[in-house]
Amino acid sequence: MTDDIGKLVLRVSVGVLILLHGIAKLQGGVGGIAGMLSSHGLPSFLAYGAYLGEVLGPVLVIIGLFTRVGAVLMVGNMLFAFALAHMDELFSIGQMGGWALELQGMFLFGSIAIALLGAGRYSVGGNLGRFN
Repeated sequence: MTDDIGKLVLRVSVGVLILLHGIAKLQGGVGGIAGMLSSHGLPSFLAYGAYLGEVLGPVLVIIGLFTRVGAVLMVGNMLFAFALAHMDELFSIGQMGGWALELQGMFLFGSIAIALLGAGRYSVGGNLGRFN
């Protein structure tokens, strides 16, 4: 039972924190990401993938429906964020002594943990098997 509560806390906390970034993109668009993609020689339409990784993925994770799929979307989103915007900080220490990318790292590794653990008992998808 406590394992399922722990999964719920992890799902909701990581999902909500990433979803807030997605809401900002829904309001302001993905033009900045499109520019970063173009500067790396990638098609700018891939920027719309941010909506998958920062809106759809977190919503699935929060409600516990196709949780592993949602978490994989969030992992992919974070890998793109690392590659496009944070590579120069990958081995940097911040002013307070922590990893310069600790927030992004927490999002990435939290999403990986959710993908590995699944939703748990307290989820909409309850018994959907390995995708939940």
